[in-house]
Amino acid sequence: MDEFGADLADDVLETLGQLRRGTRKASGRPFAERPLGGAQIELVRLLRRNPGLSVAEAAGRLGVAANTVSTLVRQLVDEGVIERVADESDRRVARLVLSDEARARVEVWRDRRSVIVGQALSSLTEEDRASIEAALPALSRLASALAAAGSEGEGQ
Repeated sequence: MDEFGADLADDVLETLGQLRRGTRKASGRPFAERPLGGAQIELVRLLRRNPGLSVAEAAGRLGVAANTVSTLVRQLVDEGVIERVADESDRRVARLVLSDEARARVEVWRDRRSVIVGQALSSLTEEDRASIEAALPALSRLASALAAAGSEGEGQ
């Protein structure tokens, strides 16, 4: 990688980190009394959008090993955040859903985050907002490339 590529990579990582930290600081956490780790939050967000996934399906979507998701599920079930529900067509398969309380808290948290980011975006110039919107497809492709590189590296 040339120096420009390394500088750009550092800038992207720094900016994304600032966005995550700023959003987290401004919006708090959905479970303030029992803070969840980053991987746990990712699984909770995935299940909010896609209730009823199996452990294997969740692992595939998150780009991690199934045993990693199994560990997260066990922790979150113990915390009352996730429930396992037997699959109607194959009772051996557990489907994962958020508990009713967890779903309500995550919805409020998601709404709070959206409002905060929306307010921050509205404080920017129209040109800045257009630039951010124009960059989203490239950032999505970057995320896909990173996910692919991560799954290639798992076998090493």
